[in-house]
Amino acid sequence: MSRSAPVVRPVAPAGEVLREIPLPPYVTGEDAQFAVRAVVVHAPRRWSGGTICRNDASPHPCRLHRWGRRVLALRGLPPAAIDALVERGDPSADPEPHRPGA
Repeated sequence: MSRSAPVVRPVAPAGEVLREIPLPPYVTGEDAQFAVRAVVVHAPRRWSGGTICRNDASPHPCRLHRWGRRVLALRGLPPAAIDALVERGDPSADPEPHRPGA
């Protein structure tokens, strides 16, 4: 009689318990609007213990901010354009796709 090997599942470190939010299969205009809202509402805030999420006080960048940046990057926005959206602070701003040379 043979025994099968035990199944060993890796244990995630404490900081990785919450997984990343899945990206949409393709980025629509509505996805881009949600992403702008995510990066603006979940913007960084300086605090005595470091930089935290302005919305939920979790360590920055929080899951929603990371998701928003990834979606906007898929939309074609370079990091500087995403930073400008965060700096502007308007959650309803229209994220125009980046078109180099246009």
